[in-house]
Amino acid sequence: MRTTLLVFAVVAAALPAAAERDFVPSLDSEPDVCTERPAEPDWIKNIGVREAYRRVLVQDIYRAQNLERIVETGSCTCETRFPSWEAAETEFRERFTTAERWEMLEASDTYNRRANAVRPEAMAICEAEGNW
Repeated sequence: MRTTLLVFAVVAAALPAAAERDFVPSLDSEPDVCTERPAEPDWIKNIGVREAYRRVLVQDIYRAQNLERIVETGSCTCETRFPSWEAAETEFRERFTTAERWEMLEASDTYNRRANAVRPEAMAICEAEGNW
């Protein structure tokens, strides 16, 4: 009886630690699909904190372009969903290099609206291919 109580106490003490481990966020999260995604270009990663809105805008352009491409092509291959950053970089350079901060913030909002408008359809296409 005494041994059983001791084993129970040890197991009961370990359970909260195991449960807590499942709720600790990880900064090194590995994506479930399309694990070979292209990395952000270095110039985007290295933007200073005061100009973070530039990075956000390029990311928003990238997301909108990719979701729209999925809907346009009806395909959700990894290359379609996560292409190189070149098209987003080009659009940023051509349209926003000399833009003011407030213009970039407004543009981010516009790209987010575009992405959100096509997201349900893109998600359905990708889920059908097991790639969401």
